[in-house]
Amino acid sequence: MSTKPITVLGSFMADLVCRADRMPAWGETLRGNTFAVGPGGKGSNQAIAAARQGAKVNFISRLGRDAFGEMARDIYRKEGISTAFISEDPERSTGTASIVVDDARGENAIIIVPGACDGITEAEVDAATAAIAGSALFISQLELPLAVCRRGMTLARERVRSERPGRSANKYHGRH
Repeated sequence: MSTKPITVLGSFMADLVCRADRMPAWGETLRGNTFAVGPGGKGSNQAIAAARQGAKVNFISRLGRDAFGEMARDIYRKEGISTAFISEDPERSTGTASIVVDDARGENAIIIVPGACDGITEAEVDAATAAIAGSALFISQLELPLAVCRRGMTLARERVRSERPGRSANKYHGRH
């Protein structure tokens, strides 16, 4: 495995999962089978998976100043994920996903509230420029604001270009 880290720009969501025998109809209240709270968010899940495979991981995101933000920080400490590029939003809550699972059909319905993740800025991504440039791999899932994801991809592309002088990072660059 490469000694260079993997850098992930993405969201953390606290997953609030209710399981029931079926989905409720609009306006109906059902008794559920189980409830669980756990870590989620595509970017966070990818960062954790990479760390569990032995990779050094940087995670770029934004959390609220609340219990779900603490849950995320605890998980990252336990998994050895760098939190140097995770900012804290004192105004917004950490992102959540309310998930209802139909046990009989194996289907789900999800509502996400991005919370603090929606407040991440291009400047916060810029603060991770050296980490992105020094990474073996940069990953983003487009769950954060598009301008923020584009900024991360631009920084990663600049790294690729600097490693390959005279070659474009995009083989179609300049051809229309």
